[in-house]
Amino acid sequence: MTGMDEQVTRHFRSIESLAGEIHGKLQDEVVQLGFDTARVVLKSPAEAVYRLEKDPADGQDSLVGVWLDRHDCKLGNLVFHADGSFFVEQDIVLPHPTHPRWFVEAVNAWGRGGEIKAEARLLPVPE
Repeated sequence: MTGMDEQVTRHFRSIESLAGEIHGKLQDEVVQLGFDTARVVLKSPAEAVYRLEKDPADGQDSLVGVWLDRHDCKLGNLVFHADGSFFVEQDIVLPHPTHPRWFVEAVNAWGRGGEIKAEARLLPVPE
């Protein structure tokens, strides 16, 4: 969160609690998949780099965050719209720990307000 301007910081503070709940749901997905939580560590919402972006649908500001790795490659994103809806996704990019025919690309969450839905995005392993 370092380096954010005042307006972005204000928007982040308004969704910080919700973002924490979403992070918890994503972590639950990782556990349900069977990953060792020491091996798959999700970045927290505070570790993302944020900006404000006009939503083309309603013209209001959306808070958009991006998680980056140590090489500044994108690991995921967070989008919080003014109407309370959101979409959050963080890459996993590992073979499924218990189903060798599947690859876990990412975990994502979406919803509005306190209603949070989450799931893993799986890809079949080519034969």
